[in-house]
Amino acid sequence: MTDSTTRRDMLKGAAVAGAGLAAVAPALAGAAQGAKPAPNPTNRFPTEPFAEQKQPWPALQRNMRPVPDCGETSYRGSGRLAGRKALVTGGDSGIGRGAVIAFAREGAAVAINYFPTEEPDAQDVAKLLRGEGHKIELIPGDLTDSAFCDALPGRAAKALGGLDIVVNNAAYQQSKASIDEISFEQFDRTMKTNLYAMFHICKAAIPMMKPGACIINTASVNSVSPEKELLDYATTKGGILIFTKALAKQLASKGIRVNAIAPGPIWTPLQVAGGQLPGEMHKFGQDTPLGRAGQPAELAGLYVTLADGSTSYTSGSLFSANGGTGVA
Repeated sequence: MTDSTTRRDMLKGAAVAGAGLAAVAPALAGAAQGAKPAPNPTNRFPTEPFAEQKQPWPALQRNMRPVPDCGETSYRGSGRLAGRKALVTGGDSGIGRGAVIAFAREGAAVAINYFPTEEPDAQDVAKLLRGEGHKIELIPGDLTDSAFCDALPGRAAKALGGLDIVVNNAAYQQSKASIDEISFEQFDRTMKTNLYAMFHICKAAIPMMKPGACIINTASVNSVSPEKELLDYATTKGGILIFTKALAKQLASKGIRVNAIAPGPIWTPLQVAGGQLPGEMHKFGQDTPLGRAGQPAELAGLYVTLADGSTSYTSGSLFSANGGTGVA
């Protein structure tokens, strides 16, 4: 073969390749033109201050103004959690509800725990997801009852046919300007709901979880940067962060991952059931760099990602959703 022949063959190949690229280019350009742009985070959800409002604890999401967006109409699944079995505490509303909707639409069967008076919210989300063909079990109960917490994972596993995702999300939050205003009853309930329940549920769930399973705890920006009016709540959230890191080390050899998510100001029933000081609702989330509070739907993807086996090397970590504050 001569040099001239080699050059002719190379030029011919280049011409063919160029023609192929030319044919593909319009299709690629068309695909790019038809691609849906990512939403602008500054105005994806309401930016105006929330109206002053209050409900008796634990509050109903359906009665809030505006009603929180938990992804009911926006979350689209792709089978990332097909065949998985999940327990979510506080799954009737707010952040927990966002996780429930995402888990179900990703193919998981889900057991939802909630306080009994939250039954209307629980029925709303169950009706939505069952109507789409998803398996949803409702297990109402008070997380300050240690016996209930001890039995909860077993009840979920029996109803779902197993258990490999546990989300400790339910929380009690009451804002008080001074420690003088925090009663023992409030302090005790905050500790039992936020910390003790997590301990009991994890201890009961772990023996029935296999390698590849995971635990996700809902911490808070208050885990590392406490607000002064949330003394008892922030104390529990700091505890959740340390509990997560230590338990992750204990369970690593079992192949069970443990992580935490630290939300910033998210619009949930906690805020209207005593989570904000009187007259302060209009300030909620307004001081974040994004200029607004977050919605539960904006955290759902984090819970799915941490439950997905693709994050198999991630354990003992804290993931934030705080509107750009850089906290946690």
